Amino acid sequence: MIGLKINELKIGQKSTYTKTISETDVYLFAGISGDINPAHINDEYAKNTIFKTRIAHGILTASLISAVIGMQLPGPGTIYVSQTLKFTAPVYFGDTISASVKIKEIFEENNRVSLITYCKNQNNDFVLKGEAMVIPPK
Repeated sequence: MIGLKINELKIGQKSTYTKTISETDVYLFAGISGDINPAHINDEYAKNTIFKTRIAHGILTASLISAVIGMQLPGPGTIYVSQTLKFTAPVYFGDTISASVKIKEIFEENNRVSLITYCKNQNNDFVLKGEAMVIPPK
């Protein structure tokens, strides 16, 4: 399975992946990443933070963008070159996050695609905004 080649892409093209973030997701991510910040895994500690409860890792949320890029748009074979991120709201356990990418610019001469990237929760609130540069498959 190979993703879309540069000549198959169009400015404005968009794709979305949706996932509900579970406690298990957060604990597995903490183990994989080594980020065992108590804001993510310690309920008693988290009660004293500005969020008053545990929150998901921001990078866990951002990784959902990678799922869109690597599996949908442009899809399998795509190489991530860069990503900017701005975390705009916390993601709580049980939140349903929709990660989206939208083609901003296409650079055929060097086989690069600029993407607008963002994640929204079930209330349609932005929790993350950014931009990415990718190399679609040849």
